[in-house]
Amino acid sequence: MLLRHTPEEIVERQALMINPAKTCQPIGAMYAALGIHGCLPHSHGSQGCCAYHRSTLTRHYKEPVMAGTSSFTEGASVFGGQANLLQAIDNIFTIYEPEVIAVHTTCLSETIGDDIPQIVSKARDEGKVPEGKHVIHANTPSYVGSHVTGFSNMVKGMVDYLAEDGVEHKARTINILPGYVEPADIQEIKRLVKELGIDSIVFPDTSYVLNGPQTGKFSMFPEGGATVEDIRRSGRSMGTIALGPLASGAAARALDAKCKVPCEILDLPIGLNKTDEFINVLRKAAGVTVPDSITIERGQLLDVITDEQQYFYQKKVALVGDPDQLISLTEFLVSIDMWPIHIVTGTPGKKFEKRIAEITKDIPHKVNVRQAGDMFLLHQWIKNDPVDLLIGNTYGKYIARDEDIPFVRFGFPILDRIGHIYFPTVGYKGGMRLLEKILDVLLDRKDRDSPEESFELVM
Repeated sequence: MLLRHTPEEIVERQALMINPAKTCQPIGAMYAALGIHGCLPHSHGSQGCCAYHRSTLTRHYKEPVMAGTSSFTEGASVFGGQANLLQAIDNIFTIYEPEVIAVHTTCLSETIGDDIPQIVSKARDEGKVPEGKHVIHANTPSYVGSHVTGFSNMVKGMVDYLAEDGVEHKARTINILPGYVEPADIQEIKRLVKELGIDSIVFPDTSYVLNGPQTGKFSMFPEGGATVEDIRRSGRSMGTIALGPLASGAAARALDAKCKVPCEILDLPIGLNKTDEFINVLRKAAGVTVPDSITIERGQLLDVITDEQQYFYQKKVALVGDPDQLISLTEFLVSIDMWPIHIVTGTPGKKFEKRIAEITKDIPHKVNVRQAGDMFLLHQWIKNDPVDLLIGNTYGKYIARDEDIPFVRFGFPILDRIGHIYFPTVGYKGGMRLLEKILDVLLDRKDRDSPEESFELVM
């Protein structure tokens, strides 16, 4: 049943991926584009590609995701998509009136070799881009990278097209590039920055775009998102803090090169130590004192760790997901004496394996780690060396069922549960939420497996 045909014997594969631990670049680019207020993402390729990207985001966020498409046919596939994109830009600005069109490419338009900057320039020359409106782009072929690299490319595109360095003296603002995280995580990051009394520019910002309230009315462009003016002003900030080296690093470095805004690239603030690092860098950059409200939150997370530590001690964990998230999550689990021993990301990048090896070096157990890996390999590792817990996206449920493992949903995509768009896993409060989820599944398993004489009211 399901994946039970997966063999225990591991054979190295060079040109075959089974159950990929990633999805394609345009999905990440589309998600990033939704973090600009009044932006309509545009898929430069076939209509089917755009439909898949939209449906995946819609299923994860449980919100309608709007996007345009160049709708390639056989003719565009042979002769190129310039005419389609020119017509699309004209139609979109005329009918939907967005502030920004964010074009991302697909496999087809990349294979043809469409020159997007030239097409956009031609659209401006022909008056198809209204005054004060913007068209930005990112190259995102699906046959390289993953949704994380697509996100990174689009955020860099925001900097390349929109950021401006217009004054000699920098403003007293700090740019925050939040990385590939949930809308709730971005809200939590913004809340922490506000608690510190820091004036910030956060982009992309999908909070209240993909987790907004139910008002009974449809809005093509929800209230949330970073405005074009915000992104323009980012070039005049006194510094940038990029969260997640892979998702945010390229944009931070581009902003430094273009506008001379110094940047610091941190891991995602998941768990106690990584949140401490984030708060400390913010404190130093802005020259502020950490308020009691944040100190109390930190103490509460410490209290949760203290109360629950005996249940986590030496529990073996398998992880699958995106590299930025897995690096911070692995460090958090190690800090509470759990043993992450099987770790897979579908996103390519040799640095990932090195970082994980450094974090897990003191675990007295063999640790398997693979970048550009797949969930078939993860399943084989688990068969050969069973674990107490699996953490990953929805597709992990098949492994969890077949191997009878407690399972915590974390990352992208989560298609079979709700709540992830409203409850953060970053920051001190997010750390408490994450530990609660882990403890719940571990103790549920203990309740399920305990004989009657050991079925305790208080554990």
